[in-house]
Amino acid sequence: MEIEKYEALLCAIEKGSFSAAAEALGYTPSGISRMMVALELENGFPLLIRRKEGVVPTKECVKLMPQIREIVFEGEKLKQMSAQIRNVETGTLTIGTAYSAYYGWLSEVTSKFHKQYPGVEIKIVSGYSAELVEQMEKHEVDMAIISERSGNHQWIPLIKDRLLAMVSVNHPVAKLNPVPIELFASESYIDTYPGKDIDNAYVFKRCHVTPNTQFSTMDIYATYSMVEAGLGISMNNEINCRNLTGSIKTIPLNPPQTTVIGLAVAKDKTPAAASFMKFSEAYMDELKNI
Repeated sequence: MEIEKYEALLCAIEKGSFSAAAEALGYTPSGISRMMVALELENGFPLLIRRKEGVVPTKECVKLMPQIREIVFEGEKLKQMSAQIRNVETGTLTIGTAYSAYYGWLSEVTSKFHKQYPGVEIKIVSGYSAELVEQMEKHEVDMAIISERSGNHQWIPLIKDRLLAMVSVNHPVAKLNPVPIELFASESYIDTYPGKDIDNAYVFKRCHVTPNTQFSTMDIYATYSMVEAGLGISMNNEINCRNLTGSIKTIPLNPPQTTVIGLAVAKDKTPAAASFMKFSEAYMDELKNI
């Protein structure tokens, strides 16, 4: 029961309210509230600040978050291992990807895996590479297809991917091939996911270039639209540009810029994650050819 209380606490913090947590977990809001009161009495201090607009963790709760996540993770492992002993595979498997090109592979393989292990709930989430590594370390994601990042995880390299300039076919830069990386310091630059640790940011840091950012967005499709409209130039992974149509042209960079894309897997795997890794071995070569 303690694990369920901590699961409810994490969910309330993530969702921002008791009612949203109750809906996600199948409880009543009053049931969630009672569990939180019980946890606060057990710990001897408030864990949540209750406001009209929802709940947020107290500073004491924030200090406990790594341990709370570990309690919930170990509880999930215990449930899955108990199910294995009973010859019933259950649990939740969360797979992340930083590249939409892999959705097809993930859908196909997880569909086949689910037929063999119908008791495992499968979640596919998206995010940028550093974000998914952070979620893996918090036990929120079991594995992810990302570009190479440091962290406490197993790394399986898959492909080397190029970074390309994206320009409108009518933009003056479209006449260049390749595009000098220094040009991003003077041309109007459209920044996707500003301030985030994505491959573009890695390239600029590695090349000691500060882009002339004039537009920014948290939506890659908004970036495509702005590039098409001729508002500036941008940069993207080649694997993400394969299905671009219309008036966007992709051009190699000078000097050439690449990143390694691979599968990052949490070292401390749940039984469901371990089963998926073993199951998916036969399909790994397909990942390298996407």
